[in-house]
Amino acid sequence: MKLNERSLVFYATCDSPADNSGFLYKRGERHTAYHRRWFVLKGNMLFYFEERDSREPVGVIVLEGCNVELCDSAENFTFAIRFGGSKSRTYVLAAESQAAMESWVKSLSRASFDYMRLVVRELEKQLQEMSRGLPGGCGGSQDAPGPWKPKPSGLEQGRERLPALPAVLPKENGCAVWNNVVEAEERPPDASGCGGHDEEGAPRPPPLPPRRRVSNGSGTASAGAAAAQGPSTFCRLHEQYSREVARLRQDWQQKRRGSQP
Repeated sequence: MKLNERSLVFYATCDSPADNSGFLYKRGERHTAYHRRWFVLKGNMLFYFEERDSREPVGVIVLEGCNVELCDSAENFTFAIRFGGSKSRTYVLAAESQAAMESWVKSLSRASFDYMRLVVRELEKQLQEMSRGLPGGCGGSQDAPGPWKPKPSGLEQGRERLPALPAVLPKENGCAVWNNVVEAEERPPDASGCGGHDEEGAPRPPPLPPRRRVSNGSGTASAGAAAAQGPSTFCRLHEQYSREVARLRQDWQQKRRGSQP
């Protein structure tokens, strides 16, 4: 690995926050004596200085592909940073207290990118499980499935969507008025009495649009007669088609029962 010395020095001494810092005793590579050094952990790099106010670090340890573990030594509160490979160096460090040793072992174990990668995968897995468990998530709800219900036919779906027709159609100016319940509910109450609900709670019919004036009087009379006969004709057609649909549905059900073993 190639490292730029000037970039490392700047990164070690800049004002960026450190993950951990403090004095540790470092055992020498050739000699077994321990030397007191000031350690600064930033990301996956562990810098160590001769003194706390030193302008440049003495060395740096890249915490990738290593394990942090406790070790037995003559010094108290010792732990080691071991790298894989037969020729790799093992760094033996000693803290000044039990709390400091636990803090350093925890922070050094979480400094590598391999650990961050495992944390990200675990968080993604938990997020996917939470998304499947939510009712509006991508995976739907995990509740126990209820009893199977047959899908309603087109005729039954149409009956559910259509509002119930009144038994007696209201009339205004001698003409029947089809009341739209949805529009009456969504329309704000009108102080003039044209909309809203009456004293019994029934929705009031919307006002009729202005009629076109016809110059010929006979045309007006014929239009009024056609409007008066329109609802009764529609009722007869509605009853006729209802009976036809009911008959066809009954025949279909009988054929279905006969085909079943």
